[in-house]
Amino acid sequence: MNVQPIKTSVFHEKQDLIAFITKHVPKLKNDSVLVVTSKIVALAEGRTAPLGSTKDKEKLIRSESEQGVKTKYTWLTVARGMLMASAGVDESNADGEYVLLPKDSYRSAAELRKKLKQHYRTRNLGVLIVDSRTFPLRAGAAGMAVGYAGFKGVRDYRGTPDIFGRVLQMSRANIADGLASAGVLVMGEGKERQPLAVIENAPVEFAERVSKKELQIPLDDDMYHPFLKKSFGKSRRTKGKRK
Repeated sequence: MNVQPIKTSVFHEKQDLIAFITKHVPKLKNDSVLVVTSKIVALAEGRTAPLGSTKDKEKLIRSESEQGVKTKYTWLTVARGMLMASAGVDESNADGEYVLLPKDSYRSAAELRKKLKQHYRTRNLGVLIVDSRTFPLRAGAAGMAVGYAGFKGVRDYRGTPDIFGRVLQMSRANIADGLASAGVLVMGEGKERQPLAVIENAPVEFAERVSKKELQIPLDDDMYHPFLKKSFGKSRRTKGKRK
């Protein structure tokens, strides 16, 4: 698998994203996966908010999340079925404003893919919209898929034998987040100015339709539920209520 970051000019709010991508990626091979940071997708959609006070930011985070709890450094939230910091509200590399997540990253990925397939005249093309995340008890950030189109995000091994013939009961490979981590690793987290990456020879199954829920696990079924329940059970934020 080859992962190539793409150096670009600075992307500005409401700029034409298709024109930006095709300018900086003049050619794209068939069977490629294009990785795009959620930040430039959100900027293209005008998903921003003016900087404000700490209370203003907290109100914005609560409005963008289903659940949330204040931690030592930030808010831990559930937003769009994902556990993340501050519901994706970010002010880094944002030129004096908050940048939110795209309104519907799966729809955005599908729309980008449709237009880019026509432009590049490809049969198979994946589009992966990524953000950064942290892991419990681990330092540093890695990539997370917030939306994708054109390939299956999960490879299911359940019901198949392992190398000794034991039937696997739980094993599934998270393809989307794996590719997101590879993309974000080479794109960088600072001033690299590489909001795009191209992945070739990725171990993916291309598909015309994907399920936006295939990566999600209900909170009650998640292995981290005992810890999350203790935190979110005391949360100050639930959908439709603010305190």
